[in-house]
Amino acid sequence: MKQLALSTLFLLSCLPSFAQRSCGAMDNLQHQLATDPGMATRMEAIENQTQHFIQSGGNHERVVITIPVVFHIIHNGDALGSGENISDTYVMAQLDQLNKDYRKLNSDASLIPAAFLGVAADAEIQFCLAQRTPAGAATTGINRLNMGSASWAQTQIESTLKPQTIWDRNKYLNVWSVVFGGSSAGLLGYAQFPGGAANTDGVICLYSSFGSTSTPNPGGGAYGKGRTLTHEVGHWLNLRHIWGDANCGNDQVSDTPTQQTSNYGCPTYPKVTCSNGPNGDMFMNYMDYTDDACMYMFSTGQKTRMQALFASGGSRVSLATSDGCTAPSGGGGTCGSPSALASSSVTASGATVSWAAASGAVSYSVQYKTSAATSWTTLSTTSTSLSLTGLSASTTYNWQVSAVCSSTSSAYVAGANFTTSASGGGGTCTDTYESNNSKNTAKTMAVNTNLTALISSSTDKDWYKFTTTSAATRVKINLTNLPADYDVKLYKSNSQVGISQNDATADEQIIYNSTSTGTYYVYVYGYGGANSTSCYTFRASTSNTNFAKDMGLETVGNEISEISLFPNPSNDKVNVNFVSTAENNVTIRIFDITGRQVAQQTHSATEGINNLGVDVSNLQTGYYLVQVDNGSMRQQNRLVIAR
Repeated sequence: MKQLALSTLFLLSCLPSFAQRSCGAMDNLQHQLATDPGMATRMEAIENQTQHFIQSGGNHERVVITIPVVFHIIHNGDALGSGENISDTYVMAQLDQLNKDYRKLNSDASLIPAAFLGVAADAEIQFCLAQRTPAGAATTGINRLNMGSASWAQTQIESTLKPQTIWDRNKYLNVWSVVFGGSSAGLLGYAQFPGGAANTDGVICLYSSFGSTSTPNPGGGAYGKGRTLTHEVGHWLNLRHIWGDANCGNDQVSDTPTQQTSNYGCPTYPKVTCSNGPNGDMFMNYMDYTDDACMYMFSTGQKTRMQALFASGGSRVSLATSDGCTAPSGGGGTCGSPSALASSSVTASGATVSWAAASGAVSYSVQYKTSAATSWTTLSTTSTSLSLTGLSASTTYNWQVSAVCSSTSSAYVAGANFTTSASGGGGTCTDTYESNNSKNTAKTMAVNTNLTALISSSTDKDWYKFTTTSAATRVKINLTNLPADYDVKLYKSNSQVGISQNDATADEQIIYNSTSTGTYYVYVYGYGGANSTSCYTFRASTSNTNFAKDMGLETVGNEISEISLFPNPSNDKVNVNFVSTAENNVTIRIFDITGRQVAQQTHSATEGINNLGVDVSNLQTGYYLVQVDNGSMRQQNRLVIAR
């Protein structure tokens, strides 16, 4: 759309935003402009630099910008993985989704209408979890903070929460996950535009909006797949709402069609407004208000505005040279090569490739092709594994991986070839149980009865619920006749109490021998987006006596889940969090890097979530291994002591 004069831009900044998707960025901007006399001048200087960058064609021959991110998980004493103290899984899924969206690696980019394909852009911006704190100590990039408040109004966030917890905005993108309350209840998130105050710079998101298209947060519904952060980071990178926050308004981008107002839900293409036919609104743009599942592109013009921030004189240029992605002991001068390459979970349409971490890597580039092909398909990830989907059955594939470091990349290392299996699957479904894509829409199921259902697409997930009685409190979940690599999780109310993740089409089973009644939720999903037109068989059994493990199946019996540690790094006390499927004693041992045991405690674990505090105030700065043993199994995780 045509660009307006700067004076008009700032007039539009003061117009109210449309709140159905409940992005509060424009309201926050209006408040800041009213209370900070110098902000309008600073923003005008940023816009002048942006326009000069655009007019000089400065977007050519740029390197990919990597931004260190710290996630501040704000809670009110909740156990790790409970309520707003969201698990690392959601944080990592959110980071992965952010990288996919900004590098145009999102699988749903294939849905972009042909009319907009020519302007759909790889923004050439990627994100890594911070590896060092502003003080130079090691960090995981996930900063969990009990701030003693059940919810936060926007005024409290700006005056108290941000200033007390923010990391240096010149080195990090600060992201806070919160429960919004008071007059801010109903917000999904908001961001601070470039030009705002240093002690409030960053992005705020509702905790239940964290996730990705492959790992949705069950509490997020239409907004639980990670696109809230994609949208808000767009504001943080100087993008406006695509409708210009006015009737047929202006977003300062030349290749986005003028549209009348914001769009919601999943509109039907084309949707013509403001005489923008025949192609209509670009409602699938991340800066509109559509559902997470229906936004999947940035435009080239939006990319140029974002990239201007990192050019000479740009307001966020310091982030391009931040050392936040480099661990204190990493040095950053060399780039290691991935090792221990492996292929697993090979099905008729997908496979998982994995490798050991390379020193200095901030992300990895993965290429794959059929053995007969001459060109590669290239993907990017910040993880050390990647799920390949949409493959052809009975076909041999080659793959290779390269480490991407802050200033260079390693050579590609070839992985072992793999061959996809032949097509397979079950019969006709008795009921597809749709729509049951979230916990809130879980379908009530009959126990002790075989059901058949369908995962029909990469975004389809199945939720079921049932309630046990005092006459039969023990639970067994069986997933059989799998046409693809499906997994299953079991929740008792809001707490996860079991998981089964066997490879490929192997049967899945969870046993949870509880002695109390409860409402259970069963979550069935395709690993890496696996799906099929064939059905799977599902059964939830209940009994008044303990279930035993079926031969050949993994299960959750008298077991403990993988342990989580927080805070980590720690200095005086660390909380050890895990799920136990029975009441029993557990021994917590801590070992130093030489393998010498330096601490031991015994605790009584309860059935369900456990959060056990361990005093580490006498340990010296360094790396340790924390081990939890219940006599039947042992779990461990790394702990960093930093003072």
